[in-house]
Amino acid sequence: MPGTRKLGRDSAHRLAMLRAMVTFLLEKGKIETTVYRAKEVRSLAEKFITLAKVNNLHNKRLALGFITKEDVVSKLFNEISPRYASRNGGYTRITHLGPRRGDSANMAVIQLV
Repeated sequence: MPGTRKLGRDSAHRLAMLRAMVTFLLEKGKIETTVYRAKEVRSLAEKFITLAKVNNLHNKRLALGFITKEDVVSKLFNEISPRYASRNGGYTRITHLGPRRGDSANMAVIQLV
């Protein structure tokens, strides 16, 4: 499911990291990370918000297979997706913050619109 960026990790570690970040984004509404991670999280989060617009058992099971917390899946289907019912994409916003102090990596905040 993730895009083509490797993010300096092997496949299993990258998938686990992205699953956790998507879960935290949907739970908290906003996370701070590097720009490249934020771009990967954006594509996955928007796919699951679009999936949650059709509230049926199959889509809930697909979401539970990727998102690591059951309460976040119920929040996605009950609170988040109805908010974006009339919107055709563009559910997240990435705001650039500038370089990180330690290693000068470009930082960004990704949040639900």
